[in-house]
Amino acid sequence: MRAIILAAGQGTRLLPFTRQHPKCLVPVGGKAILDHQLEALAANGITDVLVIGGYRIDRLEQHLSHKPANQRPGLLLNPFWPVANSISSVWTARHQLHEPFCLLNGDTLFSADLIAAALDHAGDGINLLVERTEDFMLDDMLVAVEGERVRAVGKTLAEGVAAHRSMGFIIAKGIGPILYVEALDEVIGAEGGHGRFHHAIIDRLAWDSAVRAIEGDGSSALEIDRPEDIERWQAK
Repeated sequence: MRAIILAAGQGTRLLPFTRQHPKCLVPVGGKAILDHQLEALAANGITDVLVIGGYRIDRLEQHLSHKPANQRPGLLLNPFWPVANSISSVWTARHQLHEPFCLLNGDTLFSADLIAAALDHAGDGINLLVERTEDFMLDDMLVAVEGERVRAVGKTLAEGVAAHRSMGFIIAKGIGPILYVEALDEVIGAEGGHGRFHHAIIDRLAWDSAVRAIEGDGSSALEIDRPEDIERWQAK
C-alpha cells in the first residue's frame, strides 16, 4: 500500500513555528510531525510514501535529503497551494491513486497502533477513520455516521447530524482507488471545485453509501493546529 501525505500548506495558526518551515516539519517532542508519521507508517509495513509539498518545499526537500535513500519518501510539488484548497494536493497526486493507498493530512500525529487497527478494519472500497466526540472544535471536519457507513462530511453540517469528526486518515482498497479518482474528477471539475477541502471527495462518495466509517481511539491521534496542541501531545 502506498501512503500519500498532504503537506502543502503553511499552517498560519501555528505561527511563528511555520514562518520558515512547512507545517509538517514543526517539531513535536523533538521530532518533526512528518517523521512521526513516517515511523508510524513504517511500523505497519508502509514504506512507499509520497509527500505532496508546497509552502517552503525547499525546506521539505532538504529535510528528506538527509534520510537514507531506501527510506526517503517521494516528493511532489503542488504548484496551486497558494490559490487552491487541499483538494489540489490530491489532484497533484492523482496519477498515484490507482493502486491501494492511504491518504493522511500532514499535520496529524497517529500512533502506530491506531494505524494498524485502521488497516485491519478497512474493507474493500473507501474507509474513513473517525472519532466519536461531543467536544467539537471550531475547525473540525464533521462526519455523520449511520451504522458503519459515512452519510455526510463537512465543516458545516446541521446541528445534531454529526456525532463524529474525521481523523484525517483515508484508506482505499479493492475498487476504492477507482471510486476515489472518479469522485475527485467530479468534485474538482465542478464550479469552485479547486476551493474545496479534499474531504469533499469523501462526502460525494457518501451519497452512494460508498464510504465505511472506522471508529478510532482519539487519544492515539492529534491534529497539530495551534501551538497549544504541541504541548497537549508532549503531555501525553
